Amino acid sequence: MQPRLQKLHECFTQTHQSEYSKDMEYSPADLEAKWQAYWQTHKKYEVRELEESSTKPKYYALDMFPYPSGAGLHVGHPLGYIASDVVARYKRHSGYNVLHPMGFDAFGLPAEQYAIDTGQHPAITTAQNIETYKKQLKKIGFSYDWAREVITAEPSYYKWTQWIFMQLFQAWYNQDAQKAEPIASLIAIFEQEGNKNVRAAHNEQTPVFSAQDWASFDEAQKAMLLLNYRLTYLAEAVVNWCPALGSVLANDEVKDGFSERGGHPVERKKMKQWMMRLTAYAERLLEGLNHIDWSDALKDIQRNWIGKSLGAELAFKVEHNNLELTVFTTRIDTIFGVTFISVAPESELISQLTAPAQAQQVADYVQKAKNRSERERQADVKTVSGAFLGTYAINPFTGEQVPIWVADYVLSGYGTGVVMGVPAADERDHRFAKHFGLPIRCIIEGTEDLANPTEKKTGCLINSGFLNGLHQTEAIQKAVDFIQKKGLGQGKINYKLRDAVFGRQRYWGEPIPVYYKNGAPFLLDEASLPLVLPEIDQFKPTESGEPPLARAKSWEHQGQYAYEHTTMPGWAGSSWYFLRYMDAHNQNTFVSKKKADYWGQVDLYMGGAEHATGHLLYSRFWNLVLFDLGYLSHAEPFKKLINQGMIQGRSSLVYKRRDADIFVSYKLRQADTANDYQELHVDVSLVSNDLLNVEAFKKWRPEYESAEFVLDNGKFECNWQVEKMSKRWYNVVNPDDVIARYGADALRLYEMFLGPLEYSKPWDTSGIDGVSRFLRKLWRSCIGREGECLVAEAEATEKENKILHTLIKRVREDLDRFSFNTVVSSYMIALNELNALECKNKMVFEQFLILLSPFAPHIAEELWQRLGHSESILDEPFPIFEAKYLAESGFEYPVSINGKMRASIWLANGVSAEEAQIKTLALEKVQAWLDGKALKKCIFVPNKIINLVI
Repeated sequence: MQPRLQKLHECFTQTHQSEYSKDMEYSPADLEAKWQAYWQTHKKYEVRELEESSTKPKYYALDMFPYPSGAGLHVGHPLGYIASDVVARYKRHSGYNVLHPMGFDAFGLPAEQYAIDTGQHPAITTAQNIETYKKQLKKIGFSYDWAREVITAEPSYYKWTQWIFMQLFQAWYNQDAQKAEPIASLIAIFEQEGNKNVRAAHNEQTPVFSAQDWASFDEAQKAMLLLNYRLTYLAEAVVNWCPALGSVLANDEVKDGFSERGGHPVERKKMKQWMMRLTAYAERLLEGLNHIDWSDALKDIQRNWIGKSLGAELAFKVEHNNLELTVFTTRIDTIFGVTFISVAPESELISQLTAPAQAQQVADYVQKAKNRSERERQADVKTVSGAFLGTYAINPFTGEQVPIWVADYVLSGYGTGVVMGVPAADERDHRFAKHFGLPIRCIIEGTEDLANPTEKKTGCLINSGFLNGLHQTEAIQKAVDFIQKKGLGQGKINYKLRDAVFGRQRYWGEPIPVYYKNGAPFLLDEASLPLVLPEIDQFKPTESGEPPLARAKSWEHQGQYAYEHTTMPGWAGSSWYFLRYMDAHNQNTFVSKKKADYWGQVDLYMGGAEHATGHLLYSRFWNLVLFDLGYLSHAEPFKKLINQGMIQGRSSLVYKRRDADIFVSYKLRQADTANDYQELHVDVSLVSNDLLNVEAFKKWRPEYESAEFVLDNGKFECNWQVEKMSKRWYNVVNPDDVIARYGADALRLYEMFLGPLEYSKPWDTSGIDGVSRFLRKLWRSCIGREGECLVAEAEATEKENKILHTLIKRVREDLDRFSFNTVVSSYMIALNELNALECKNKMVFEQFLILLSPFAPHIAEELWQRLGHSESILDEPFPIFEAKYLAESGFEYPVSINGKMRASIWLANGVSAEEAQIKTLALEKVQAWLDGKALKKCIFVPNKIINLVI
């Protein structure tokens, strides 16, 4: 066992051997309520911006704010909150001006679905849930500045969400300047020269027009043309439509063709939707990852999602048809290996490409394939499916006829939605060809005899006409030169990233500040914001399938123009909330430039990795746009991001015989091979140390009130397993219950002690006992049975200073690298060592309390006060490590006699060999071993060993 782990083990062992039942003075419930009230009354966590002349640095610590669900918090939710709070408190002790806010992502589908089911307005449900969350969060003792609280569903907040939407609507992406610019500058170009020479991010089917054409267009025509360039725009898009929920769902809200919420069928269909032009920023979103401190794993998720590819586009003519199929490929060098063409199920060309004899088979396949999300189709590499269209295309390099198929592994949004099948060079193409018996033509030297030629992806080309003998890089360039010279295509950079669907067909979301005139969308005036959600009679779509807002009576702009009836998605308000915290009550702008410049980037952002391709991408996009338009001075919103792991549930299981209402204790059930058993989950609140409270179980499940329980030595033992914490498995642990029993400080310390923050780990309530005992032990070290203070002013001994500064060094180093669990173990080891010395030194315990304060602020405050301080511990400077206290003044020498260790002796540094020999020979143990024998030799190695030869 490593020395540090050995010390921790001894700490726990000694703690277990102590008696605590008489320790009535430490009452977490009382002192935690006392200090939480003190912090609130004295506004200890409210922060303000400092003047430029201040030398105090700023630090912005932020949690991903929660959606307030009806279930409230379970013990897994506070893990990241506690970690960020520890850092915020540590930075405050270290002299930083710390912004540490909290709010609520209040728009969401659950509240709306509850409104549909019950008729209760989602605002009421949300407000009730927020109140529950705030009570729970405040009990844990977080240092949040609640004066800056934001709630995304409040009109005063979503006024500015609507305002930001308007800035996006009024902007275009200038590819020459590589930034967003006001749409007025684009209109000026149209007025001067039309759009022929404009290099901008735009829709593919944008028509070319002259300045004269532009001048002749009416207001509605100009508005519709500008939608091709705006950063938020209306377009036909393939979306995830859930009829049961009456709403479009994001990809991460769909799993295996069903809605994550409620498990309803989801179909892919084309609808007119508001979109966000993320693709304009694809390259900058990629490049920005190089300048932020995120984990490599998280960066890779975003890089793969953006999916940059260097390749070429080329056209395949369709035989006996005027159509051309444009293919994007990163491996044009493999063109001579093409044996089929595949198109995406969503392709609008399928009906024109399908031979009459294949029409029904193709239609059936397309209907099935379209309802699988792109994410699901990308992930499922094992399922091979497709349908032959009965038509052929011509390979532009060889003139060969190749069959055209429809296949769901082809994605409409990536490239052109058409894939040239090269089964000898691509794994998915190879599986497809093998499944359907299509030809496989080897094109890379050395693959002719391989069962799967895709195992070798590079080498000299064979069977490839004028590319034979060339390696990949040289062949690609020669092939691109060929298609560009022949007018068959061009080299191109492509991205997997899609523009984001922005509208939702539901009520509970931000109204989009748009009205329609002559069929074209126009923005409201800024003075008209916020556009507030109207009252409606029901919260579900209309009978004709229109969004719920279509139910609103007399809800029109200026009494004549229809408002947009879709609302913003759940991610709209969360894409900028970190900016609003900087200036939460500003009624004139979303955040003042001065305050945005002061707080700048979020220094530490804490949240789950599941947001990598949603919230984190959208936030970066919005921030970049606001940066381009001059509202912000920083391009990236989050300097450092940590993804905390998941606290999993530790489920309790019991076993009931299937032939009777007889429950059998776990070990007895294991030994019983004669009977068949049903495994049942038990509410973990009925189980302690894996022993079931049988009578409580009967009350919980009254259908088993008369059941027989077969005990083992008078006890009923449960089995257990680790799985996701969920009401379904009855393994949810409410932090309120833990706090009521152990206190908030114990909860905070235990969650940090469970293991490395980034790892997932199981919750075990019985494990919190050790942390609770540590806190009681600390209390008894400072406070006597009668409440008297036991520590006193004194000069710290050398050993006390060594323990203290060892702790300071470890705590500082570990906090700086966000290793929270090792800090908690260091506290325990240090307290154990101090108690072994019977230390009662006031200075030592004062420093110990400051070190502990970020993790256990309540007990730190109380003991700090009891040690004689009238001011809060919050602003005490964090202890400074001094290396001199770790320098040894001497050494404990092992003393060997004839090669075997027989004694030990402590000698000061710099002792001479002669003095070492005299003092060693004077030891009683050494005298006993000498027993009058003559000393032949004394070997003295400084700071190593003393060896006597007799």
